[in-house]
Amino acid sequence: MSGSETRWWWVRHAPVPDGGRIYGQRDLDCDCSDAAVFEALARELPRDAVWVTSNLVRTHQTAAAILEAMRHAPEGGGPRAVVELAEQHLGDWQGLDRKEFFASQDRARYPFWYGPAGERAPNGESFHDLIARVATAIETLSEEFAGRDIVAVTHGGTIRAALAQALRLDPEAALAFTIGNCSLTRIDRLAGSVAAHGWRVGTVNHAPWGRPYAQRPAGHGPVS
Repeated sequence: MSGSETRWWWVRHAPVPDGGRIYGQRDLDCDCSDAAVFEALARELPRDAVWVTSNLVRTHQTAAAILEAMRHAPEGGGPRAVVELAEQHLGDWQGLDRKEFFASQDRARYPFWYGPAGERAPNGESFHDLIARVATAIETLSEEFAGRDIVAVTHGGTIRAALAQALRLDPEAALAFTIGNCSLTRIDRLAGSVAAHGWRVGTVNHAPWGRPYAQRPAGHGPVS
């Protein structure tokens, strides 16, 4: 890898037993019991990477499970928690029954998320807001660790935001990406490109364990 290329390895956290409720930035535990999934991720991820997570516990637990499968400790003694990489804050929607939310508020016309990308949840954020804060964190970390591999264990919304930035997508279009639990998305930052810092997308929603994993039944709406 050249010194002008910084590779981001994005991993979404493991499944959250949420009781059918919208969780957003609620700090819930996740289920890291499927050892085969973490062993597969351990084989895919680079050993000399910088590791970051969000500030939410489900990303810490997922990173720990991967590192245990790798039998490896990252530099600095553990992943760095970066609050700007947290999931979208869904404000007053957090804790609501997901099925009732979609039934009572005519949300079925938004198949990919809880509403349009520009809608700010009451006392929370919009997906536009999420993209702005995630983009700032990505640029800061890419400058700090230029030429390195960065493993970022974060959230579905965060990873969609990273793809929106990399591909210069309309935020509404970026919501159409499927980002499954524990899936791997790789995006390379290429310094010195025509656009100052270009981005190359290597893979999106890759499941290296090769079988269905933690898929929600149809009709439950999106999962934060």
